[in-house]
Amino acid sequence: MSNRLFQGIVHQMRDCIDRVIGVVDDSATIISCSDLTKIGETSDFFTLDVGDTNEVFVRDGYTYKPFGNKMKPEFAVFVEGVDDPAAKYCNLLAISLSSIKQYYDEKYDRNNFIKNVILDNILPGDIYVKARELHFNTDSTRVVLLIRIVASNDISAFDVIQNLFPDKQKDFVFNISESDIVLVKETKPGIESKDLEKLARSIVDTLGSEFYTKVVVGIGTSIVGVKDLARSFKEAQVALEVGKVFDTEKAIVSYDNLGIARLIYQLPTTLCDMFLREVFKKGSIESLDHETLFTIQKFFENNLNVSETSRKLFVHRNTLVYRLEKIKKLTGLDLREFDHAIIFKVALMVKKYLTANPVKY
Repeated sequence: MSNRLFQGIVHQMRDCIDRVIGVVDDSATIISCSDLTKIGETSDFFTLDVGDTNEVFVRDGYTYKPFGNKMKPEFAVFVEGVDDPAAKYCNLLAISLSSIKQYYDEKYDRNNFIKNVILDNILPGDIYVKARELHFNTDSTRVVLLIRIVASNDISAFDVIQNLFPDKQKDFVFNISESDIVLVKETKPGIESKDLEKLARSIVDTLGSEFYTKVVVGIGTSIVGVKDLARSFKEAQVALEVGKVFDTEKAIVSYDNLGIARLIYQLPTTLCDMFLREVFKKGSIESLDHETLFTIQKFFENNLNVSETSRKLFVHRNTLVYRLEKIKKLTGLDLREFDHAIIFKVALMVKKYLTANPVKY
């Protein structure tokens, strides 16, 4: 990375400084130079100087200025000539290259640091040490959004999301797989779930309407600090998996709003099987046909109101009552009774969960 970075700057400054300029590393190898033929050349006679001092020194018709780590400089800039202008050019180049390197290193390291934190690839005790080294704000409120590409064209969703959140000091965007992109977003303290969903909606709509890329977004809970970013990320993963099972039409799923689906997702499948056997002692849930299940769904959607449900289904009230009696006869559960309705609703969700067999996090 440093080689390409330095060569870009040296190339731009080549016309401003009418002399050969370049950079050597701590092994005295030229890694960038305005004279491309010199790149890769090595001189051993000043290696120790680079390691021992930050001051300008002269060797073999060139002026050198070490830069990088204050304790042990990693690089030295060089300018053709041994006069005062050469020394001034050296100092200016060293300041410029050092500042640019620090900026890019921090940007890269911070992204890497955050990625390691959310993926649990860093020891808890090392998190705050590394955060201090990178001057990373550990008191900010942040949230993790997991953006999963469902269908796309040749447009890079990663680049689009990076452009939507250009503040590289506060927001971090990176890939964790071919289809999954993570956004770690700094937010206001006490931000509400609906505001996070608006943020996610802007991502979904921009990618969908402007770039014809369909995505779904899982939202973790907002956290303060760095350590709990891993938890927020896992919550975003759970939100997507639970949403895939219970809210298949939703493009945005927030962990805060998963409700009872989150509890079911956390249950062992053996317990779920046992629960279904206990609920449907009289007859299997498979004995209910599609029309009956659709009736049940509408009955739940209309808050167990017989009159309202029959109106929405365009059937006579007595027809709906007959269907409910049929369900009671098959399953032993009267959906007009609140307790029975709750049991049946949960049982349907458990059945759906077992059928889907989602990934567990």
